[in-house]
Amino acid sequence: MTRSGRFLVIGGLLLAVWGMTYGLYYAVFVEHQTLDSIGGSLTNAFVHAAEQAPQASQAAMQAYASANYNYVRQVDAHGHWIGIGLLLIVLGIAFSRVGFSEAMRMRLAAALLAGAILFPLGVLLETVNAGSIPKGVAILGSALVIAALGGISLGFSKNQPST
Repeated sequence: MTRSGRFLVIGGLLLAVWGMTYGLYYAVFVEHQTLDSIGGSLTNAFVHAAEQAPQASQAAMQAYASANYNYVRQVDAHGHWIGIGLLLIVLGIAFSRVGFSEAMRMRLAAALLAGAILFPLGVLLETVNAGSIPKGVAILGSALVIAALGGISLGFSKNQPST
């Protein structure tokens, strides 16, 4: 296995373990309270609507939307870390077949791993700050993943025999 392939396999394993560890932490210590908040806010919104208290209903719907926004990002972040980590492992196993020099494969592997870390991190940071910096981190991460996967695809196609 090439150095770049080992880099991807080890990086993918670490990323998948990190995603699973974060998911376990979230499930044990945070998720149930978040789901209670989501359900309670939605219930309150309907109760207030039935009581014809539109402002209280609207406030409860805002609380629901905020809790749901955070919940979705938490689950997405750990799911993406795990999924992209597994993709890195699979690509790392076959990375010697990418038809570029080892130096170029290493650059592609580094870009892919950096993007795989940054994209979910940016999504997760949006739960703390919905501003432009977390969105920029997520966009940069996704751009790195897309560019690296495009380069890897091109490298795989260069290694195919002509017919």
